[in-house]
Amino acid sequence: MDAAFSLLVVNFVIAQIFVLAFGVVALKGPSRRSGLGFAVAFAVASLSAVCEALIPLTGHVRFFAIGAFVTLFGGFCLLARSITRHYGLRVPGGVFWLLFVSGVFTDFLIYDLPRGTVVHSVAYQTPFFLTMALSAVAVYRSDRRSAADMTLFSMLSLGAAFFPLKAYVAVAVGAGATASGYLLSKFALVSQGLGAVLIVATGLAMVGVFVKEAIDDAVAKSDIDPLSGIFNRRGFARRVTPHLERANATAAGALILADIDHFKRINDNFGHHVGDIVIQAFARVLREAAPSDAEVARIGGEEFAIYIPAVDSELARECAHNIRGAVSSVSLGQFCDNETITASFGVASIFGGDTLERAMQRADTALYAAKAAGRDQVHLAGGSQVLAS
Repeated sequence: MDAAFSLLVVNFVIAQIFVLAFGVVALKGPSRRSGLGFAVAFAVASLSAVCEALIPLTGHVRFFAIGAFVTLFGGFCLLARSITRHYGLRVPGGVFWLLFVSGVFTDFLIYDLPRGTVVHSVAYQTPFFLTMALSAVAVYRSDRRSAADMTLFSMLSLGAAFFPLKAYVAVAVGAGATASGYLLSKFALVSQGLGAVLIVATGLAMVGVFVKEAIDDAVAKSDIDPLSGIFNRRGFARRVTPHLERANATAAGALILADIDHFKRINDNFGHHVGDIVIQAFARVLREAAPSDAEVARIGGEEFAIYIPAVDSELARECAHNIRGAVSSVSLGQFCDNETITASFGVASIFGGDTLERAMQRADTALYAAKAAGRDQVHLAGGSQVLAS
């Protein structure tokens, strides 16, 4: 009994460590709702160890034995609910309530049956199997296949398999005739030991998923220009480069560089606040006017880039001309009278084997030609221009 009691203490302490870890995720991480759900699930499940430890110390054996099941299974249901929600598997909340009530009701029905019998063992372990299996299915059915997600799937699958195995072993070697006898059995020692290992492995896998999400969130935020809300130069390169690496020899696409005309004059005459509004308005026009599959970025102070996959230079030039027209229609009347936004554009085709740097150089040359020719127009690298209408 001393060994089983020690393992109960270990399991309780481990659960509190994960409660703390997921509590930090809930406060600081990008997946706050899931972090809170996991923290509550581990906190509730950890009460099972307290109930089991009190069984031999009090005269309320039935109360604490059933309490151990209710708290542990309640924690499993909360955990399954959090995992299915986190991985986008739509399971109505009523399903988990039904699962929980059914499991508790079953535990009441089988309480007086001899432990270690097939009926008792299968009925006791099945609810836990169902929650773990549902959690594993949620991870597997999602489109997430990172190492962290697959590790969590593996741990959940092992956890699901653990409960039928427990039922088999309980029947084969015995699990004590009563709740008090369970704690004195070798089965309790093995069950608590393996349970501790699975708790640690599954908890660490969940922490790994959150760590990866936090890193991905930080990287994504570092790729976004905070003023315009579109990609910055690094984010643009990270998104476009894979397109170029996969492109064939003739359909890599086109690059458009755009520069707001006389932007310094706007800042000098009306202040940087209005300049920021112009940047934001220009970015909004780019997002709305560019094709849905285009990548849009602010790569400098008032310089922007648009990558359009699998188009030729003529279509890209037409797109740039449409954007130029949309920009000129933006009104700044509430901030400055008689001031309109115009922009110059340089367009360059990108071919298979091309690099983003070389395409940027060609588009930049075309952009400077457009500005030198009077601004508010589109120039094609190595080709003609589209004048302002």
